[in-house]
Amino acid sequence: MDVWDSLQLGFTVAMTSQNLAYCLLGVSVGMVVGVLPGIGHLAAISLLMPLTFHVPATAALVMLAGIYYGAQYGGSIASILLNLPGTASSAVICLDGYPLTQQGRAGPALLITTIASFVGSMLSIIVLIFLAPPLAQLALSFHSADYFAMMVLGLVAAGSISQGKPLIGLASVVLGLLIGLVGIDVNSGAMRMTFGMPELFSGISIIVIAMALFGVVEVISSIGKMSGRKESKTTITMRGLLPTANEWRQTFWPMMRGSAVGTGVGILPGTGGGSMAAFLAYAVEKRSSKTPEKFGKGAIAGITGPEAANNAAAQSAFIPTLTLGIPGDAIMALMLGALMIHGIAPGPRVITESPELFWGLVVSFLIGNFMLLVLNIPLIQVWVKILQIPYRLLFPVIILLICIGVYSLNRSSVDVMLVAGFSAVGFLLLKAGFEAAPLLLGFILGPMLEENLRRSLMLSRGEFTVFIERPISATFLGLAALLLVWVIKGELKPKLASPATSGS
Repeated sequence: MDVWDSLQLGFTVAMTSQNLAYCLLGVSVGMVVGVLPGIGHLAAISLLMPLTFHVPATAALVMLAGIYYGAQYGGSIASILLNLPGTASSAVICLDGYPLTQQGRAGPALLITTIASFVGSMLSIIVLIFLAPPLAQLALSFHSADYFAMMVLGLVAAGSISQGKPLIGLASVVLGLLIGLVGIDVNSGAMRMTFGMPELFSGISIIVIAMALFGVVEVISSIGKMSGRKESKTTITMRGLLPTANEWRQTFWPMMRGSAVGTGVGILPGTGGGSMAAFLAYAVEKRSSKTPEKFGKGAIAGITGPEAANNAAAQSAFIPTLTLGIPGDAIMALMLGALMIHGIAPGPRVITESPELFWGLVVSFLIGNFMLLVLNIPLIQVWVKILQIPYRLLFPVIILLICIGVYSLNRSSVDVMLVAGFSAVGFLLLKAGFEAAPLLLGFILGPMLEENLRRSLMLSRGEFTVFIERPISATFLGLAALLLVWVIKGELKPKLASPATSGS
């Protein structure tokens, strides 16, 4: 089946009333979540994931994905109006977006970021359409040892390129791997870290981990930050949204460069997706600008490039997730979790064995981005009003919904207590410098990592040389080793230099 036949299948699936409704729901919730700083799309996806258990897999993924890229659209609104990023990837928009608001140009800034978001997303979706099938075809020839090595590289990369110290990021990954071991070993039947509790025999649910680390912990961490937030008093008319001719001219190439940067970053597993893409695009625009001194003071390119980049990365991140089964960030890990909850094994066979799901999801990206373009601009005054909702009312409602959602999974109070326990531990770990995203990646990939490790050793009759005999697995493991050496060298270099400095 060629690409055009596949797209026709995708439109047939995506245009059903059910999938259109879930797409609209997802992008709408995503926009609201993106507008409200302090909540985040991870918390929203974790909160709504239990609702997807009773709908088809395609509708579930369409909605969850819509929340993700919908939040990327909305995240820049609070950045521009309040200097508060709605999402982590929108933080860089504050640098030039808020100065534009202070100059009375909030309307054009909001319109330009909406268009940049749309352009970045659409160009990245085109790459997804044409790159994903051949990549999945290539991955079908992979051996279990290759998959194991690829997952090792992805986990090392996710830990090494974390926002804090790389070694702590790697420790977060290991902790996630350990949590993923809880339950009955399917090969031996042995109990692992269940403490005799029947509720843990089947392992810890991804919903429990996600709601604890990205729901409760995020809310607790945001309370102090949001308590003294500003209120937006900006009034924006439809006429006031229009940029000048000069501002239009300054948007085209930054959008193109940002889209290219975001697409490239999103494809690479473990890079952190939109946040890295946005900051990298900002650096590219500042370096290529003839007037770099304007950056940080209201440069149009300073919002256009990063906005195109973070939305492009949000779409291209689905390429390794859907074709290789390797998530690039925590959001993609949740997407993999949703696939597994619906009984679909992530990896290259998704395209061949479930083409209606894959192509229906891809076409829903096209439809969802058009919905966002149509909805975002007329509703800007609504987003301004939403920003005035008191957070003292919003946060308790979120906690209550988390408890209800977790309890509804298995009608088990143990799940609620697990969320409370992981939230307390997660908050302490966050204060100690640990990060939740690498931990979640380790938790999701841990069972698949173990499965491919055991399968490889069974096929090779216990010979570990199978991982270095195959060129693909040897290359992946070699890259992972080089990355570890680079991290350790970076950690040791300041310590080795300090005695020499003190001695001089």
